[in-house]
Amino acid sequence: MSTQKVAFITGANRGIGFETAKKLGKLGIFPVIGARDEAKGKAAVEKLKAAGIEADSIKFDVENKADYSIAYDYFESKFGKLDILINNAGLSLEGDPMSSMATINPTSGISEEALRGTMEANFFGQVFSTQTLLPLLRKSEAGRIVNVSSTLGSLSYHADPASPIYAIQMFAYSTSKTALNSFTLHLAHELKDTAIKVNSIHPGWVHTELGGSAAPVTPEQGADSSVRLATIPADGPTGGYYYLEDIIPW
Repeated sequence: MSTQKVAFITGANRGIGFETAKKLGKLGIFPVIGARDEAKGKAAVEKLKAAGIEADSIKFDVENKADYSIAYDYFESKFGKLDILINNAGLSLEGDPMSSMATINPTSGISEEALRGTMEANFFGQVFSTQTLLPLLRKSEAGRIVNVSSTLGSLSYHADPASPIYAIQMFAYSTSKTALNSFTLHLAHELKDTAIKVNSIHPGWVHTELGGSAAPVTPEQGADSSVRLATIPADGPTGGYYYLEDIIPW
């Protein structure tokens, strides 16, 4: 079994996921990039190696259950464990957040395709892939699971007219992140007597393909919350919802 910590970051060939892998690599953790496109995953690894970071990639589509067992076999055979799982992969089928503020995405008009597609990628895929990899996290001395959520998953914020996200109405995306937060709470409770810690994070409003061009946070900055919760000590929190060190209301 490898003594070096190993991290698996899904959807990490670009954006927040890539920067998360890079930051973990600089801390001496071996990052493994999960990418739907195998070639893009390998290209991301080459970028990390050019920065002096040893890394690897595997083909991983969170919507393809066959990839779950392949990932399990990869980590089990190569490392004998998994120390960090960052469920970073996700999508939006409702446009960027600024468009949603113009109410072009009314809840009453959401299509079945958009709702089911978003939930499949952002919730069901996260749950079932985590279930598959959990036995490997149990083999770690300090397993960490980070679910990349969003403030848009906060029901408290959506109910508060004074909140910063009150006007942003992306029903499918927000609901998928609320469900992911529920998974965080329930899994953290199940694992509360183990060394594994499970938390949700908000990366910030990040300038990516998903976040849109108006977003003020860079992908590098957006990785900070994931890295923080992936590397918390034994007395760190579990079952929480954070942006950096700030607690977000459920």
